[in-house]
Amino acid sequence: MSTPKTFYRQLDALLARIAKDGSGKDFLNSIMIELENNFGRDLAIVVGSVYEQRDKEFIRTFSSRQNHLPGRLAMSEPAIEQVLKHGSYIYDHPEYRTIFQIPLQDLMTPAAISVTSPEGHWLLVFGLKDGWVREEITLFLNAVRTALNYRLFSDLIGGELERAVQIQKSLLPKSSPRFEGFDIHGHSIPAELVGGDFYEYFEFEEGSFGFTIGDASGHGLPAALLVRDVVIGLRMGLASEYKTVYTLKKLNKVIQRSTYSSNFVSLFMGELEKSGHLFYVNAGHPAPFLLSGDTISDLGPTGIVLGFMKDIELQRSHIYMPSGSVLVLYTDGIFERQNAQEEQFGEETLKSLVRDHRNKSAAEISRIIFETVFDFGQSRTWEDDATVVVIRRL
Repeated sequence: MSTPKTFYRQLDALLARIAKDGSGKDFLNSIMIELENNFGRDLAIVVGSVYEQRDKEFIRTFSSRQNHLPGRLAMSEPAIEQVLKHGSYIYDHPEYRTIFQIPLQDLMTPAAISVTSPEGHWLLVFGLKDGWVREEITLFLNAVRTALNYRLFSDLIGGELERAVQIQKSLLPKSSPRFEGFDIHGHSIPAELVGGDFYEYFEFEEGSFGFTIGDASGHGLPAALLVRDVVIGLRMGLASEYKTVYTLKKLNKVIQRSTYSSNFVSLFMGELEKSGHLFYVNAGHPAPFLLSGDTISDLGPTGIVLGFMKDIELQRSHIYMPSGSVLVLYTDGIFERQNAQEEQFGEETLKSLVRDHRNKSAAEISRIIFETVFDFGQSRTWEDDATVVVIRRL
C-alpha cells in the first residue's frame, strides 16, 4: 500500500469529487471506474459492479470489467440482508461465496456497500484479491458510502444546509481568546456552505491554555457532522479534566462508531503554559511550525489520524516558545491551493511568508496568509476548506 498520508489524500480527493460532480445517469458507473483505477492496487480491488434495485432484486447494470459476479441478487438472500443492514459488508465467510458465484479455487473475496436516494437503491460490489487488509477496506467502504449517499440526497436538503451552517458557526470561536503574554487569532473559510475544518480554544487550570485545529475527511455536510462530534467530544472530555491523550483516544473510538461521518480526522492539540512551554499531540495533522529567531521547527505527527483504527497509539511531545516566536497552525487547504499551472502554494512558501511578517499581530499575519494564498489561486473560489491559527509570544 502507498503511505498512509498519500492514501488519506487520495481518498479525500475522491470524496471531494463525489461531493461536487453531477449525479446523472452514469454517475455511479464513473465512480466505480475511478475507485478501481485509483485504489485497485493499494486496496487489492480487482473488479467492481453496480447493481440497481428493481422490485425485490438487484440487477447488475454496470461492470468495470468482465467478471463472474451474478447478473441478479435477490434481496431475500442472507448475504444481501447483511449489507442492507450494515451499509457495508466484507463477505469473508465461505457460506456467502455461493451467491456471488465465486469458484472454490478463486481467492477473490466479495465486498459491498449499499447506496440510497429517494430515486433509487443501489449496491456497489467489489472483488478483493488476496492480500486485502480489513481496516483499510472498512475505512474505504464506509467513507465512499457516506459520500455517495450524501451526494445523491444533496439536491433535496438545500434548506437543511442553512441550519447546518448555523450549527457549525456556533462550534467555531466567536472571538480571539486572551491569554497573558500571547497574541492569538484564528480564521476558517469552508469551501462549501459547511466544511470539515475546525479550530477551538480551551480554558485549563490557571497558567495554561488549550487549543486545537483539525480537518475532517471529505467536504460539505458529512464532514460538518464529523466536526460536530469531534468538537463536542473534546469539550466534554477536557471539561471533565481528562488528560489530552486519554481524551483523544476516547474520541477516536467515537469516530469509529459514527455512521454519519466520513470516519477520519487529522487533529493537532496543544497545551500552552504562560512560561512558554507547549505540550502537544499531533494526530496525523499537517505539521504546525514554530518560527523562533532564524529557526523554524516543525511540530510533526505523534500518532495517526483519528478514526482510522479502533485502537491507536498517541504520544505527547514538547517544545518551548521563547519571546518573539510565532506558532502557525493550518490545514491543507492553505498549502495545497494551486495556481493556473497546477503548482501548489506549498509549506515552504507559507513559512517564508510568515518570516517576512513575523513582527505583525496574529490577526495581521492570518489576514496576510489568506489574502496571499487566495491571490495565488487567481482569486478562484476556495476548492478546499482553509483554516489558520496564529499564536505569538509577546
